[in-house]
Amino acid sequence: MSSNTNSSPTLQSFPMNGGDGPHSYLKNSDLQREATDASRTMIEDAIAEKLDVKCFSSNPFRLADLGCSVGPNTFHAMQHIVEAIERKYSEEGLKPQMPEFQIFFNDHSTNDFNTLFSSLPAERRYFACGVPGSFHGRLFPEGSIHLMYSSYALQWLSKVPEELLDKNSPAWNRGRILYSGAPDEVSQAYAAQFENDMEKFLCARAKELVVGGIMVLIMPALPDGIPASQIPSAFMFDLLGATLVDMAIEGLITEDQVDSFNLPVYAASREQMTGLVTRNGFLSIERMEIVNTASKHGGKECGMHLRAGLEGIIAQQFGSGIVDELFDRFSKKAVEFSHQLESSHKEGTQLFVVLRRK
Repeated sequence: MSSNTNSSPTLQSFPMNGGDGPHSYLKNSDLQREATDASRTMIEDAIAEKLDVKCFSSNPFRLADLGCSVGPNTFHAMQHIVEAIERKYSEEGLKPQMPEFQIFFNDHSTNDFNTLFSSLPAERRYFACGVPGSFHGRLFPEGSIHLMYSSYALQWLSKVPEELLDKNSPAWNRGRILYSGAPDEVSQAYAAQFENDMEKFLCARAKELVVGGIMVLIMPALPDGIPASQIPSAFMFDLLGATLVDMAIEGLITEDQVDSFNLPVYAASREQMTGLVTRNGFLSIERMEIVNTASKHGGKECGMHLRAGLEGIIAQQFGSGIVDELFDRFSKKAVEFSHQLESSHKEGTQLFVVLRRK
């Protein structure tokens, strides 16, 4: 695996469930796959219209998937992108100069890279490398990557906002695990943490992209004028929080454990992202829009999806002994509130972003 010679400070990591068992991310990442598929045509358009391959002289052509997790979604996305780049070279009359492709799969060092690489497609048209480390800091040499991609990873903060951990702070988030429906001070703390993280992310990527290189980002979004509690992901998190409160009332866990637990995730608005990219100054916005994925899943599927992503952080706070009971209860609660969950899908809640290195 590649090493990072410009290491960032130690940050919290929240890996998805590894392995290939029934609760693994490998077996429970259909929601993320659907989100990527919803943007497939837009990714093809970005490569066809915004990627000027004539200005690239280096070989190989280097790509990076930031927050790749354990697959298989990353392999589907990377193969699709490689094929789109190959078409671009052919359409530009550059087929004889078709480069070889090298793809860097990045995630925290705690990610299950063994499962990732053991499931690499046998028939692939690229060389694969692993790059452990947080994408909130530098990962690659300056001017070395031609195309960067990240799907459903940037909602993860580098850490829980510190204000939420102080009982004397107005942002003490008692009885909740997220900012939806919380006091303004809680939402502001989350927003400030996201903006700080994203500034570092954009600064690092601007250094690592070649001039003319592009970055494709797919992430949960907060549509204009829609309360956070009404977007699908926040609604599911709120149900999970309510389930934890129920368990605390019954004495299965403590109230203090619930009050001190906050999920380090955030859905940004298009306005926020636009401001952050503009302030960075080294990247141009080629496309930024809200997309409707129109995904619908039942209570059990939602429970399996959340467990694959959150089991580690939940077990760290409450112990692994409550996990089965928690997600069994959550699945039942998701069925109970299925009408509200389904109605939350009416507004587009996915942000598709294409940035280009100036």
